[in-house]
Amino acid sequence: MPTHIQALRELLGDRVVTDPTIAAGYAADAYPQATSLRGEEFTVVRARRREDVVSTLRYAAEQRVPVVPQGARTATTGAACALPGAIVLSTELMTAVEIDPVERIAVVGPGVINTDLKAAAAEHGLAYPPDPASSSMCTVGGNIATNAGGLCCVKYGVTADYVRGLEVVLPGGEVMRTGRRTAKGVAGYELTGLFVGSEGTLGVVTEAVLRLIPLGDPALTALAVFPTLDATIAGIAALRGTRHTPSLIEMLDGPSIDAVQAYGDYGFPVGSGGVLLVQSDRPGHAEEDVREYAALLGGAGATDVAVADDRAEADLLMEGRRVLNPALKARGSRFIEDVCVPVGRLGELVRQAQLIAGRHGLEATCSGHAGDGNLHPCFFYDDTDALSLAAAQRAFDELVRAAWALGGTVTGEHGVGEAKAPWLAEELGEAEMARQRALKALFDPLGIMNPGRVYS
Repeated sequence: MPTHIQALRELLGDRVVTDPTIAAGYAADAYPQATSLRGEEFTVVRARRREDVVSTLRYAAEQRVPVVPQGARTATTGAACALPGAIVLSTELMTAVEIDPVERIAVVGPGVINTDLKAAAAEHGLAYPPDPASSSMCTVGGNIATNAGGLCCVKYGVTADYVRGLEVVLPGGEVMRTGRRTAKGVAGYELTGLFVGSEGTLGVVTEAVLRLIPLGDPALTALAVFPTLDATIAGIAALRGTRHTPSLIEMLDGPSIDAVQAYGDYGFPVGSGGVLLVQSDRPGHAEEDVREYAALLGGAGATDVAVADDRAEADLLMEGRRVLNPALKARGSRFIEDVCVPVGRLGELVRQAQLIAGRHGLEATCSGHAGDGNLHPCFFYDDTDALSLAAAQRAFDELVRAAWALGGTVTGEHGVGEAKAPWLAEELGEAEMARQRALKALFDPLGIMNPGRVYS
């Protein structure tokens, strides 16, 4: 039994997991290369309210115990994997939701599932736009920790654009509030943005005040198939010139299409150069918009364009994109992450992914959010061969450097975590890393919050 279980049981009772088999379920997030610890090697606390988090972080500071904040474990960078001897502090049971339709805000616990928040807002004619691909599973707390983006960022932006204020428990148990509930406010430094995207390295979010917007019309979809990558990129460029911004622009490259079709028949022609999926939810004009998008895509070189007439058809056209992640998982072991480049350089990034994969004897896919330049390159390897994994890691290193050369960044929405910490210092530089470490030390002087993640 881990050292801290008995002491924490006296503080928190049944919030502390004593069954190592259950604890083992909290060992890792969705990082494909994660090495899961046994349930006996760490302690799990399942907080239900702010006071549970306060007691846990006070104990952790007194005992100098590392703490790994954890939500639904959908992150792909290893940021929420358990550490030996650490306390895994899960907030998945903190699921309170309060909607204020007059102020157009939601006040929620960190364990609220993204789609549950959307549904609660929709009952009041409001919307919470951030839409990660894992929205049916991921929590708001995790979204805040990584500044999650998703499918609709091209029009609506990312999580940070909707966080007005936070309640955060700091290591040692102090509770602080950032931001505001009002539409405007400039009292003091704006610290909310410091915690959004901090990946559990500063404190634990126990409540969030989120901005809501009026609910749009049900989104309609246009799907275009292209013969070549160049034509696919030309389709993206054509959409960038339209007056009414699509609510979604997603791209599947040729190898991704083949992987999806191998997973199930979603109507994509194998051997295509690429597919673009485009949506509009503009009130009163969604059908008009998608037909305009379809004409633009046809003019850019699409060989086949399908347009949905209603929500059911729109959802069917999106199915192939929504199964991309399980299709890639079924394809085999993979090294998958995200990089972001200027939209005008997307074609070069996809080409680089294929060239790099070829040099290392690997296969690759490179698809994602074409509207904002955030793609998810995936290098497949043989998990029985350490040399094959090493080749995939070297390939991703080369792709990060290619993204930098194109004016991009090592991560657009997944965060840094454990997986990409080696590249952060190189992207930011020594002086900036020193400033960021100093900020971390201000909030976490003992260095117990998610140690080894982000700032390795």
